[in-house]
Amino acid sequence: MLGTVGTGAVLFFVLTAFPLPFVYRWIRKRRERKIYLQETAGENGSAGSSVDVKEHGPEPEPVSEVTRTPVAVKEAMPEKSPDNTKQAPVFEVEIKEEESTSGEMLFYDPKQDLSRYKKPVLDLLEDYRNRITEVSQDELERNNQKIVECLRTFDIQIEKIVATPGPTVTLYKIVLSPGIRISQFTRLEDDIMLSLAARGMRVIAPIPGTNMVGIEVANDKPSLVPMKSVLDSTKFKESKDDLPIVLGKSISNEIVMLDLARLPHLLVAGATGQGKSVALNAILASLLYKMHPAYLKLVLVDPKRVELNLYSKLENHFLAQLPDAESPIIIDTKKVVYTLNSLCIEMDNRLELYNRAGVRNIKEYNKKFQERVLNPLKGHRFMPFIVVIIDEFADLIMTAGRDVEGPLTRLAQMGRASGIHLVIATQRPTTNIITGTIKANFPARIAFRVASKIDSRTIIDVSEANQLVGRGDMLISTGSDLLRVQCAFIDTPEVERMVEYIGDQQGYPGPFELPEYSESERQEVISGSSGQRDDLFEEAARLLIQNGEGSTSLLQRRFHLGYNRAGRIMDQLEEAGIVGPPKGSSPRELLVSSQEMLDDFLRK
Repeated sequence: MLGTVGTGAVLFFVLTAFPLPFVYRWIRKRRERKIYLQETAGENGSAGSSVDVKEHGPEPEPVSEVTRTPVAVKEAMPEKSPDNTKQAPVFEVEIKEEESTSGEMLFYDPKQDLSRYKKPVLDLLEDYRNRITEVSQDELERNNQKIVECLRTFDIQIEKIVATPGPTVTLYKIVLSPGIRISQFTRLEDDIMLSLAARGMRVIAPIPGTNMVGIEVANDKPSLVPMKSVLDSTKFKESKDDLPIVLGKSISNEIVMLDLARLPHLLVAGATGQGKSVALNAILASLLYKMHPAYLKLVLVDPKRVELNLYSKLENHFLAQLPDAESPIIIDTKKVVYTLNSLCIEMDNRLELYNRAGVRNIKEYNKKFQERVLNPLKGHRFMPFIVVIIDEFADLIMTAGRDVEGPLTRLAQMGRASGIHLVIATQRPTTNIITGTIKANFPARIAFRVASKIDSRTIIDVSEANQLVGRGDMLISTGSDLLRVQCAFIDTPEVERMVEYIGDQQGYPGPFELPEYSESERQEVISGSSGQRDDLFEEAARLLIQNGEGSTSLLQRRFHLGYNRAGRIMDQLEEAGIVGPPKGSSPRELLVSSQEMLDDFLRK
């Protein structure tokens, strides 16, 4: 009996409790509707305070307070009375952004402002079919036989020799017989060159990753590598690199392409007329054919005023400059100094935003921004890559010295994470231009033909660039290995057509503006100096007066200082009024001419 009663009680409780939530929801819905209709009727003032709910049709589906929409509200609104002169206000419920997109947030597209932008087409470039040649079989066999005979003369036996023709040179791979030392082979470099009567010969012993040694011999008729052919390659088209630059073809006819974002900076040097300017045009063409203006900005520095002026029409698409810039291409030395310091400020601003966003580099930051994780109202923004190209670095060093090297060094050391990359070129590869500081921060270097072994070692640390053929023949060093490449050729009319194609399209209202830079920020941005005088300040002043000239190199030699510290001491002497302002490559003027005057000056 007790079990029957208990079972019945449980069934009664279940049957009673099950409909309770639905009843509660229905009662709450009725109460909310009644309150709403009363408020609407009171504001309307035309139909009195009592409104029959049943006159407004069937009840709408129950909705929550947050997701109520105006559509459901309109069904319950009274019709407008003919006597009304003012329409009743529409009741609106604030809807969250996430809900307005069905739970999916809109992805930010940096290209939306220039959504119709079209990248340049390959038809703008030339094929140069009449300048593309192949190495004849007779030439290969003739050189093959000469190499074998020359080595046999010096009792060096070989097992096999294989020729790999390239655009400019042919690599002859040789397998030495057992017991032959590599040193025996390398000592014969000059004899082999004499036997072949070859220009531009280079010995590779051993070839990295193989058991062979190699001899590179210049072809009788070098072949041109058109820029169109390398841009049309599958390797370039399918590249996922951030900043792909295609440079030409190797000695095995393979496309050579680098990612500037990974290098992260590039030094290009060589003698006059050997292909340096063509290489800069090839780098720019690679970026312009691959990148959208929203993802890339260029800072072009051309002290010679002739090489990069063609790109001025890209001002509203790809170029970045100071707010008060007079020309899209930077040609004035003072403006170059200001621009480099402005880039340092931009770099610091970006790194600060990275810190606030909790990211380490530009890719992570832009990914978060595009996914709407970062709020633009808090200073966050989409960041394009910035590539700085300086055509004649030697001219800047000779005229501005440390004013250029200081900010350039900061950008080279810290610019990688912030998406700022440097490409500097010079036709004077000397140690006072390509200093140890520059080389330390530019691990990726391109060497065209130079006049001496010393210049070659200054650029790529080995004496081999003096043996190049010239006219685009170059050595690329990205670390420990050297790669010989024939630079892709793009002529001035091709550059003009490419730039014209981009410039005729709709661009941004103006160029990408860099932060303003004031002269008062000079010490903080360039050197980070705290304003205290160097410990060698007085000794340096006495040395300069004793020698009668204000020379930074003199301080370096006598006190065994690096260029940066010697430059800071010279700046402090200038600020103190002991020496005058810089005069390019000439020594500074001494404003204090004797030791007695210096003693009086220091006692003040």
